[in-house]
Amino acid sequence: MDLIDFPTQSREQTIQDLREFSRKLVRELGFMRTSLAGSELAPSAVHAIIEIGLQPGIQARDLAVILRLDKSNTSRQVAKLESAGLLTREASPEDARSATLTLTDAGLALRGQIDQFATDQVSRALRRLAPDDQQLLIRSMSLYADALSRENPNLAPARDATGVNDPIHEGYVPGCIGDVASLHARYYAQASGFGVYFERKVATELAAFAEGLPAEGKNIWLYIEGGKTLASIVIDGDLAASQAHLRWFIVDDSLRGMGVGRALLDRALSFADTHYRETYLWTFKGLDAARHLYEAAGFSLTKESEGRQWGNVVVEQRFLRHR
Repeated sequence: MDLIDFPTQSREQTIQDLREFSRKLVRELGFMRTSLAGSELAPSAVHAIIEIGLQPGIQARDLAVILRLDKSNTSRQVAKLESAGLLTREASPEDARSATLTLTDAGLALRGQIDQFATDQVSRALRRLAPDDQQLLIRSMSLYADALSRENPNLAPARDATGVNDPIHEGYVPGCIGDVASLHARYYAQASGFGVYFERKVATELAAFAEGLPAEGKNIWLYIEGGKTLASIVIDGDLAASQAHLRWFIVDDSLRGMGVGRALLDRALSFADTHYRETYLWTFKGLDAARHLYEAAGFSLTKESEGRQWGNVVVEQRFLRHR
């Protein structure tokens, strides 16, 4: 019998075939649904449960790398699973800023259900393949998965000191007013007991400020991940008096310890120093981490008084920094 060598199909056709194959896998395995593997959890949460079960005590930052999620999304996912009683989170003995994750008894039971669901699903599919085809499938999928992981366009781009792929945006971005007001409302409700009056004041005054941009001597800087503003800082001011007002400086808890606050403050003060002789800000007594950051940047406490206009009695503090 003659050996017939069929011509290899074009690269373009191979790409199209693999794309269709990948889309079908996503559909058939259930990733298009709102829940996965017979659970009530979203696909990313199911994968988190599986990985934590495989590596009890895994750090949250390592889980983020495995799941290909940024730190803020991983933090929100972990918080949801923790509130559902499926995992526990403890400070890492190696780094107090990081957390180790372990499944609870309920989490372990759910993981067992997910494993059984997935095993049954794959087992039913393999019955349709001959043993030799099964081994070929494993090797081919292993090669394909490895190639994808090496050239994955979904990974967050590296950020370097040159500002390439910089997540800090200068100027107004649609949606930022609501995000920044929400950050303030949640933080100060917990820290100082503030309510709707404070949230409305932040939203309306920030909106009025943003409407005036661009303007000489005024600007806003935003840290954005996944289209959501997670940190902000503003320089407002009076050019005639050569006095800048640092306002709406807030950083989401998921970013604390990453240097985002310092990076925002550095940019804002560098801008202020080019337009003003001095910069001031108002804050509240008891916010020690913020005060340490301000003092490290050259601010000094100049005034302290009791304030009652926020719904709760607080001690307001004014800090000043000379250029």
